[in-house]
Amino acid sequence: MDFTPLIEEVRAHVDHGNQLMEPHRVVAAMGSRMALSLLVSAIRPGHQLVGATTTEITALELLQAKNADLLLCTDRLEQGNGGSLVATAKARHPELSAVMIVTQPRRLITIRRAVEAGCDGVCLESQIGRGTVALALKTVSAGAAYTEKGLYKQYFEGYSGLGDAPLAELTLRELEVLQLMAADATNQEIAGALFISAETVKSHVAQIFHKLAARSRLHAAVKGIRLGLVEWPEDR
Repeated sequence: MDFTPLIEEVRAHVDHGNQLMEPHRVVAAMGSRMALSLLVSAIRPGHQLVGATTTEITALELLQAKNADLLLCTDRLEQGNGGSLVATAKARHPELSAVMIVTQPRRLITIRRAVEAGCDGVCLESQIGRGTVALALKTVSAGAAYTEKGLYKQYFEGYSGLGDAPLAELTLRELEVLQLMAADATNQEIAGALFISAETVKSHVAQIFHKLAARSRLHAAVKGIRLGLVEWPEDR
């Protein structure tokens, strides 16, 4: 692919990504040393990037030692993998936000493990430079979930492990909230669309998580679509 026409667009996305990462303490874990080096060089000097590594075990150590609140990783690492990393990191630090860049989209088991662990955003390496990582960071920072459009349908069609029934039937209002969650809407956006308070939305989201045994908004959306409770968002 000829990236020449995209040079200015890529630079703009890098600037946007820097702005989005400023409030966070970020640990980056990537299997490619070149990609990790480029990320480090692209991030403006400051406090936001507190650790960078190519292995799972070091990433976990850095998350703890550096008190990080955002993990940016790839599915493939030099040692370990992104799915296992997200699962362990989320278990140790439930408030941590995690965005995974998928380099091997056909390895669904890695993606599945990350989603079930509570991964907040999943995007494709093939779309790097198009602003997808910045969009994922923006969406996750706003309290919503993000899944790359090109990965969504393939992932659901190839995912056979989500057929378990809800613990209890979802109410009509909870189904409306879940549908909007699947469209990456934040609590504030859901509140505006349904003419209810953000606190009421928060209560509905908690009930949805409980009934679907979901660990994140993305996990709940995946289960809801696989169970036929909600539809694929029209823009996917």
